[in-house]
Amino acid sequence: MNSKYPHGMSEHRGLRLRASLIYGAIILFALAIAIKLFTIQFVEGERWMARAQHLAMSYRTVQPDRGHIYSEDGRLLSTSVPDYEIRMDMRADGLTDEVIASDLDPLCHALAAMFGDRSAETYRRDLLEARSHNDRYHLVQRHVDHEQVQELKKFPLFDRGRYGSGLIIEKHTVRVHPFGRLAARTVGYVLRDSSAIGLEGGYDGWLRGVTGRRLERRLTGGVWMPVEDGDGQDPVPGSDVHSTVDINLQDVTDAALEKQLRLHGAHHGCVVVMEVATGYVKACSNLTLHGDSIYSEDLNYAVGTSTEPGSTFKTASIMVALEDGRLSPHDKFDTQGGVVKYYGKRMEDSHEGGFGVITLERALEVSSNTAVSQALVKAYGDDPQRFVNGLRRLGLDKPTGVRIPGEPVPTLRGPGDKLWSGLSLPWMSIGYEVSLTPLQLLTFYNAIANEGRMMQPQFVKSITRAGKEVAHFDPVVLDPRICSRSTLEKVRRMLEGVVDSGTASNLHDADYRIAGKTGTAQIAKKGAGYRSAGVSYQASFVGYFPADAPRYSCIVVVSSPTSSGYYGNVVAGPILKEIASKIHANRLDMQTDPARTGPVEQRTPVTFSGNALDLRTALEGLHVPVDQRGEGEWVSTTAADSAVVMVPRSIPGDALHLVPNVLGMGLRDAVYILENRGIRVRVKGVGMVRRQSILPGERYAPGTTIELELTT
Repeated sequence: MNSKYPHGMSEHRGLRLRASLIYGAIILFALAIAIKLFTIQFVEGERWMARAQHLAMSYRTVQPDRGHIYSEDGRLLSTSVPDYEIRMDMRADGLTDEVIASDLDPLCHALAAMFGDRSAETYRRDLLEARSHNDRYHLVQRHVDHEQVQELKKFPLFDRGRYGSGLIIEKHTVRVHPFGRLAARTVGYVLRDSSAIGLEGGYDGWLRGVTGRRLERRLTGGVWMPVEDGDGQDPVPGSDVHSTVDINLQDVTDAALEKQLRLHGAHHGCVVVMEVATGYVKACSNLTLHGDSIYSEDLNYAVGTSTEPGSTFKTASIMVALEDGRLSPHDKFDTQGGVVKYYGKRMEDSHEGGFGVITLERALEVSSNTAVSQALVKAYGDDPQRFVNGLRRLGLDKPTGVRIPGEPVPTLRGPGDKLWSGLSLPWMSIGYEVSLTPLQLLTFYNAIANEGRMMQPQFVKSITRAGKEVAHFDPVVLDPRICSRSTLEKVRRMLEGVVDSGTASNLHDADYRIAGKTGTAQIAKKGAGYRSAGVSYQASFVGYFPADAPRYSCIVVVSSPTSSGYYGNVVAGPILKEIASKIHANRLDMQTDPARTGPVEQRTPVTFSGNALDLRTALEGLHVPVDQRGEGEWVSTTAADSAVVMVPRSIPGDALHLVPNVLGMGLRDAVYILENRGIRVRVKGVGMVRRQSILPGERYAPGTTIELELTT
């Protein structure tokens, strides 16, 4: 069969047609892409650029400066100090190749000399590498202080300013305790998750301030760089907290506690000193042993740790029975050779052989477990609920409501509770099967000292903002009278007897009287019960002074002493006595017998705070011993028994515009510090600075006038 076009030619034409169609489709697709690119670039360009800018830039939160926490006399206990990061925009407009060539080497030598962490060549290599990567937020150095920042601004290249050099200074704040560990756990900390403990947590609503916002650009790696657009909102600094803590008394308390902890090899301990009439806490020390020899403040045992108080609880048991009229101080009980049994369980006196037949009053003085437990079983054996109700009337089942986070509710069981047994009444009467914090127990004893009026413990007196008081905390009465005057007089007489002729006779002092109660409790370790291998001891003393006109109450608790005894009178009592003696010696209004004759204890002189070098030179010239604790140009001084103690005082730099603390200084040093910061000074009186019209740490403007009130 003949054909004009062979079969092979027909197939070739079909392939060419398909190829043409594919080629045409590709051309059309490419043309569509080109048209879309043109549309995006020139027609929709502004819209997409705005969207990209929005995704790369955002308003971000700026944290405010946190408020200060002050001691009673205006010294800083906790403050925020600036901490800077130095970064560079390596593509800043003014950072040309010519500028790099002329100024980079001198800059690197200056950085190496200041920080000493890298060589000048290493700094140069790092900066050039960052420039080659177009790094617009290159980290140069972390943790730079304010003085270093001021010097940095004068370095070659950096002296051209931010846009001329690419210099970026990022300010952060860190929280510091100028007095180190003194009251550190009471003052507290701000944790990484922004939660806070201690006073930092209890008063966080005032301290934290109000956050601001600023525009920032997101860079490669998720780093955000501030952008100055003038449309942000500045943060509002926090208010300042003025505590009740007497820093000099805190120092005495801390030293006395550590000395006894070391002497007895104890694991931890705490001391609280309270003002009887107000409930204001004047000192609170909590020390824990770390390693072999370091004691530090890391747990607030006084506020947050609840344990069985032991014999210090006997006072409450006896008070309930006296108030109910079921016992009298003169009731007599046989200590039965120092051992009694309840349902087959032995209860022993610490004094081997017991005390014979003694009165209830004497039983408390010598802390007889057998006599006190028999007395309470006799009084309430047929009605233990009435005993528990009496303890609850004393407020021993309620937390104090102190404004520090972590206070537990006391443990005080009754007959209806699951763990109540026939052993509960006798063992509760001597301080077991109940649980209280040291501060809760002190609140009860403070009420005894305060004519029966129970005060709420408080650590803060007022809150100020920009020098103006915005909140004030008056003393709070929890219970106007915990018992009758008759019962109170009997109990106070017993507590005086404890020191005069009882278990705490080693605390007797000829110059003033202490009243209180010793305690030695066995603390069972978890899972071990009260077996000998599972028991540690807790020594305590709680009381008040002077006994005839109480001004201060105090509790001392020492846990797990391992050497030189474990009884409360030996381990805890001397701490209270040392604190009481220091207070008595330094407060003339407590020395009620000025005509007293006989040798007077020699003490170091009271000195002004001020320049460390000048003070040391003067004191050494007068042959007065000096105990300088830390280095610093300015110091605060305390007259201790054997030396003048000098503690560094933080004076903020003039660029911070924070009013320095000149309280306790002489006029010359105070005027020198203030006028060098551009503050005008008016003076009233002579002697030592007792008051400054603008509180330490408040911000000021140059030319501000401050009035100093001096007294001798």
